[in-house]
Amino acid sequence: MPKVGMKELREQQLIDATLESVAQYGLHNTTIVTISRLAGLSSGIISHYFGGKQGLVDATVKHLLSQLKIALLEKTHDKQLSPEQRLMVIIDANFSQTQRSVAATKTWLSFWAQSMHEPGLARLQHINNKRLYSNLLHSYRRILNNEAANIAAKQTAAMIDGCWLRSALSLRPEEEFVQAQALCKKFIKDLLVHSA
Repeated sequence: MPKVGMKELREQQLIDATLESVAQYGLHNTTIVTISRLAGLSSGIISHYFGGKQGLVDATVKHLLSQLKIALLEKTHDKQLSPEQRLMVIIDANFSQTQRSVAATKTWLSFWAQSMHEPGLARLQHINNKRLYSNLLHSYRRILNNEAANIAAKQTAAMIDGCWLRSALSLRPEEEFVQAQALCKKFIKDLLVHSA
């Protein structure tokens, strides 16, 4: 009889190993063998829990999306935040350490490239884009009229994604992520000043 919680533990071990494998070898060269070796588990367990490599990759991306959501909820749940404060928290969540670690950045970059060819990953990317836009729009609508809020949400989402991407691809990512986070916050503050 399996121990209680063993399935969740094994699944998380495999997700962590997938992140590490993608960081070391890239998504294309990540295989069931590289993942199982890094996890210290048999390769058959991947098929058992996830149905194969693609199912595990999908679960890994869902894990990153979940971490992004948790980072936002931890800072907003049961707190009375002004719209501007909430916008700043959205920036912080998108540039949190879990989203800018080497393993996460390499997985996100691989995921974005592969999502153009893999319908399941494309769907997850659409969900991610929609969630970011919706969160931004919710805050902007409390300050701006509908049209201005829509434009501001789209601009801010593009700013976050663009700054994140440039930081991830830079020669000094950790330093660039810090600057990018500050730039995104400044963008929002300047936008709100000019909209007032």
